[in-house]
Amino acid sequence: MIFNNLNWKPPKEWKVIKTIELQTGGEPLRVFTEGLPEIRGGTILEKRRYFRDNYDYIRTGILWEPRGHADMYGAVITEPTTPDSDFGTFFLHNEGYSTMCGHGIIALTKLVLDTGFIKKEGKNPVLKIDAPPGQITAIGHRKEGIVSSVSFLNVPSFVLMHDQMVEVNGIGKINFDIAFGGAFYAICDAMELGLNLDKNDFSKIIDYGKRIKKTVAGNFNVRHPFEEDLSFLYGIIFIDNPYDYNNHSRNVCVFANGEVDRSATGSGVSARAAIHFSKGELKQGEKITIESILGTTMDVEIVELTRYDQYQAIIPKVTGTASIIGQNQYYFDPEDPFKEGFILR
Repeated sequence: MIFNNLNWKPPKEWKVIKTIELQTGGEPLRVFTEGLPEIRGGTILEKRRYFRDNYDYIRTGILWEPRGHADMYGAVITEPTTPDSDFGTFFLHNEGYSTMCGHGIIALTKLVLDTGFIKKEGKNPVLKIDAPPGQITAIGHRKEGIVSSVSFLNVPSFVLMHDQMVEVNGIGKINFDIAFGGAFYAICDAMELGLNLDKNDFSKIIDYGKRIKKTVAGNFNVRHPFEEDLSFLYGIIFIDNPYDYNNHSRNVCVFANGEVDRSATGSGVSARAAIHFSKGELKQGEKITIESILGTTMDVEIVELTRYDQYQAIIPKVTGTASIIGQNQYYFDPEDPFKEGFILR
């Protein structure tokens, strides 16, 4: 049976929120398009804080079950907060709010250019995007008028800690580096831990990621040189040899409350590029291709060297692809016992 004439409309007292759905390398992005209340603040971090303090029920209601799932990811588009930017954004996940999201920047660039939300001419239109760690420059690469891939210049990325070790309950001693690519990641060798970076070890990847993150965060001082809101360990990245030997390596990120990034993680490959540069394994102008748990890829290239406070830093360029996959309209019935969502993890 097909509902050809479904004219039902929700009661006026119900909150209605509309979204558009995308994926980057298999990682979802749910973008709010209608129904959000006013989000106050003069900067993106202030807007993110205001949303967190006043509207967190929207995050949980839209991203958690029954409207979403434990690995759903979201983005809010705002007006720009710096004079030369096109728009602003911040990102949401199952645990709260991230400081940077490369797959989100790639998807949002495709979204605003392909839908005409922002009109830019030419084969390689440039966008300036205000994000939590700073302004991001994104370039849409068009073929026949459609964005086929997106590159973005990330914020300065740097190594915070080299060659650290910690004892993790139930796992043993682990070695790791910590680097910043818009968010802080502890980066570990999967082979040393006996992890296969594919779906066969999916539950084990989550378990190890959560244990390692808790232990590292509890024993090491992860501080951003300028922003308190960026000063926390966002995720754990496991690395291994690629499954496709045309690529450089495989990269699987566990973040928030056990979320596994289906993409290669744009901010994560930026952090990795900073580590490879510091070890003499990647030079300015060189590009590597990193694959995800699904085998989808992102390219990362060091385009500039800089100083960031006391740190030697790089400016990475990350390239990936995204697709628009749907639109949704969500209802919040005041009598719905699950209107604020729930999570089973």
